[in-house]
Amino acid sequence: MNRATPQLLEAVRLQSVDSTIAPSLERRRLRAYIVMLLVDAALFNLSFALAALIWENTWAHPRAMIAAQGMLPLFFTIALYNRSYGVRALNDWMFAARQSVMALAISAALLNFVAFYTKSNQDFSRAVVTIGLVLTASLLVASRRLMAMVVARRWGGRISNRLVIEDGGPSFDFTGADHIAAADYNLDPASHDPFMLDRLGKLPRNQDQVVVSCPRERRKDWAFLLKSAGVYGEIVSQPAHGLGVMGVHRYDEFGRTTLVVSTGPLALRVRVLKRGFDVVVAALALLALSPVLLVTALLIKLEDGGPVLFVQRRLGRGNQFFEMFKFRSMREDKLDHAGDRSAARHDERVTRIGAFIRRTSIDELPQLFNVPSGDMSIVGPRPHALGSRANNKYFWEVDRTYWQRHCLKPGLTGLAQVRGHRGATEQEKDLIDRLQSDLNFAGWSLLRDVGIVLRTARVLIHKNAF
Repeated sequence: MNRATPQLLEAVRLQSVDSTIAPSLERRRLRAYIVMLLVDAALFNLSFALAALIWENTWAHPRAMIAAQGMLPLFFTIALYNRSYGVRALNDWMFAARQSVMALAISAALLNFVAFYTKSNQDFSRAVVTIGLVLTASLLVASRRLMAMVVARRWGGRISNRLVIEDGGPSFDFTGADHIAAADYNLDPASHDPFMLDRLGKLPRNQDQVVVSCPRERRKDWAFLLKSAGVYGEIVSQPAHGLGVMGVHRYDEFGRTTLVVSTGPLALRVRVLKRGFDVVVAALALLALSPVLLVTALLIKLEDGGPVLFVQRRLGRGNQFFEMFKFRSMREDKLDHAGDRSAARHDERVTRIGAFIRRTSIDELPQLFNVPSGDMSIVGPRPHALGSRANNKYFWEVDRTYWQRHCLKPGLTGLAQVRGHRGATEQEKDLIDRLQSDLNFAGWSLLRDVGIVLRTARVLIHKNAF
């Protein structure tokens, strides 16, 4: 096992090279989805208004528009779940048309079901609704074909980024993908070098699919790293024991098979909801706690005249470094940027105001500014300093699965914290307990995040907070 050297930890203060090789297409796709949503809403109203004109000789007759407005929310709900608005919908117009028409049919059936049981069928004209549905379906198909033409013309047909990492395995001629050699970026899947993991975390950034071609003996290590990076990853190989394969993908055009070993980030809809939750909660918290933040900053400044904030490099999502903010609680000449030494009870490095804000967790409040920047979430695994140890071992030496906790964005609070796993990690068990909680934190649920935030209020003052 590769042990980190003091020189490596000292180098944490140096800015790592940004190895990102692809521009983000996420915002471009999101704009396209919004356009599709708005166009679909307009097509619904246009179709039913026209249907009323055709059958009842009245443009936008109220009965027709009530049917359209009743069906539209149902259509959007179903369409969002059946991938009518997704990457494949931008890439394959026939798939997009089929899914949207299916969503239309289901929403019409649901509306009819509700109308039957509420005895409101008489409010709708069967002829107008039928004509409206036919017109809507036709326009939805036409709009999907038009969107495909726009994507092909304005985006060059590229709606997703794909990366192939070549590490001595069979050739993989993936059309339209970026190809890099692992050796050119000094990538070693068996290494525990945090700076290598930071580079590997940056390389797949903005990538929608990462494929690794490597020898059989390195597949398990690459599978582990792809899971840790939190990307959708595949490995060129035949099924192999111990990789934790989630699926098999065949590329018949050039006769290769890959194993799907990681599924990547949360779905777009879930990411939008979680990001919205994070930003709203952070904004409200900053507004409500602004007096506490200002008073704390003033007291820190008055005590010794040093800087108010302590900025420390931490490990974030995809094992990438980011700068985390805290109120400075230690003497300026005793600051530990690498995190080599955990704070202890009656620590001589801690100032008087620092002791109070550490006991009450006020020192963590500036991390609310890390949330709008996208480095942190409200709820997630707590980020650790690179030099953190348990029983004089670096965390990744205690348990290699430590790296996998970074497939998620770090949070101000998390499952481990509300379970009482806080404070110094003196024994290996202290880390393992936290790691188990972090690895249990899979997927996302709004109710779970809200529950963890509420439970956090009970552990702000903790016997291990010093």
